[in-house]
Amino acid sequence: MEIINNPTQVDIVKAAKALIDGQLVVFPTETVYGLGADATNKKAVSRIYSVKSRPENHPLIVHISSINQLDKWVANIPDYAIKLATEFWPGPITLILKRSELAKDFITGGQDNVGLRVPDHSIALALITEFEKLGGFGIGAPSANRFGAVSPTTIEAVELELGGYLQAEDLILDGGLSEIGVESTIINCTKEYPVVLRPGAITTKMIEYTTGLKVQFNQEKIGIRASGLMESHYSPKAKVVIDAIAEPGDGFIALANIPTPAGAIRLASPENIEEYARVLYEALRAGDQKGLKKIKIIQPEGDGLALAIRDRSGKAASGKGSVR
Repeated sequence: MEIINNPTQVDIVKAAKALIDGQLVVFPTETVYGLGADATNKKAVSRIYSVKSRPENHPLIVHISSINQLDKWVANIPDYAIKLATEFWPGPITLILKRSELAKDFITGGQDNVGLRVPDHSIALALITEFEKLGGFGIGAPSANRFGAVSPTTIEAVELELGGYLQAEDLILDGGLSEIGVESTIINCTKEYPVVLRPGAITTKMIEYTTGLKVQFNQEKIGIRASGLMESHYSPKAKVVIDAIAEPGDGFIALANIPTPAGAIRLASPENIEEYARVLYEALRAGDQKGLKKIKIIQPEGDGLALAIRDRSGKAASGKGSVR
C-alpha cells in the first residue's frame, strides 16, 4: 500500500484511476476515514469485505459527489429526503432509499434499499468528483477498520487497523484528524416519515425542522440493516464500562470538568461535546496501546452529538473486549 500525505490534484487523479482499476483507496471524511472501492465493481467491493472481515449481508454506504447523482442510485425519492439532501449535503448524514438497478445486492447486502451520502471533506469530494469524471458512479466505503473495531480518525489508526491487509497497489490518502470523529447520522427514508437509525452530528431537531415531520427513532424493529446498528460495535480490545467509578489502573474518559479518580489513567479530557466526539475513538485506541484491561467512560448528557456519543460508547461497552 502507498500512503500519500497532503495529496495534490495529481494524487487525487491517481487515486481515482486506482478505483476505476479495481483497487481500494482509503480516504478521509469529516466523520471518520473510509475504505473505498468502485460501488459497481463486485470484485473490488468483495475485497472490502475481506479486508475488514465484514459480514457480506452488511451493506455499504455509497459516497457520491452531489445531490445531482442521487437519482442514479435510487428508484424514488420522497420530498422530505430531497429536503434533507438539499439542506445537509455535503455533510454527515446518510439517507437510505429504495434502490435503482444500479445498486446491486453486493453493495446493499441483498436489501431493496441503498444508503447514500455526500461527505463534507475537500479530499473526499475531489476524489469522488474525479472518479465520476472517469466514468464511475459512486464509491462504496465503510469505515477503514476491521469489522466491529474502533473507527479510525487518523492515518495512524488506519495503518494500525488495515496495514497488514491491504495490497501494494492500494492507496491511503492522508487528510489529518477527522473533524467530527463519529460516523454519519443514518436516516431511513423508505417510509412516510424519517426514521433515525444511527444518531450523529445531524440531530433529530435539525431533521424535524428541515422536513416539518416528526422523527421516529428505532433501530431494532424496522427490518433494515445498516452500518453501525449491531449491538456490539466500535469496540476496543479493553473492556469498556460506562458511567462507573474508575478504579486504579483503569482508563478514564470524561469531560474535563469531571476529576480523574485516584489511580485511574486519563485517556481524554474534552472541554465540550464537539471535542468529546472528535477524541473518543482515539482515546479508546490509546487505552489499547497502553495495554489497559478496562476503560471507564462517563457519558455526556443531552441531545445532539451527546446522543451519538452515548450510542457509540454503549455499543463499545457491549463488545466482548480483550478477545479480538
